[in-house]
Amino acid sequence: MKDRLLRLDNFLPYRLSIASNLVSDVISAAYSRLFGLSIAEWRLIAVIAETDGITQQEIGVRTRMDKVTVSRAAIALTRRGLLLRAPNPRDGRSQFLTLSDAGEELYRHVAPQALALEQALFGAIPEHELTRFAETLSRITDTAEALLRIKTNPDTGTEDTDEALG
Repeated sequence: MKDRLLRLDNFLPYRLSIASNLVSDVISAAYSRLFGLSIAEWRLIAVIAETDGITQQEIGVRTRMDKVTVSRAAIALTRRGLLLRAPNPRDGRSQFLTLSDAGEELYRHVAPQALALEQALFGAIPEHELTRFAETLSRITDTAEALLRIKTNPDTGTEDTDEALG
């Protein structure tokens, strides 16, 4: 492959980040205006709604949000009466988070808005392109997760990413 210069506007990881930030900004503005929710708070509500109880650590893994962001969102939602906490019988230290009745009611109002925002963002793109895009996003996610799992080489004490990064 011919050497090429890095041009940020053509660097796909940068463009993906910019697109992601813009989409998050659109969603954040709508959720804040309509429901008084931050993106992190909405993500917690959505993830918790899909479970019978989940720990903050499990939420962090699923959403790729850091511990502090998850903790702050959980505290804010608990204070608003939208989340319930119960001891985790598996370890005794963490807590299971579930939606309160008010949290479930809020989710029933927010979810249709989320789907409407998705339609507004992607509605002009043909279905076959969206399917291909979703498949590509899955491949990018799988590759990034694999790169994060690369272990340090015990012989050299360095990460074995040179070959993976091409």
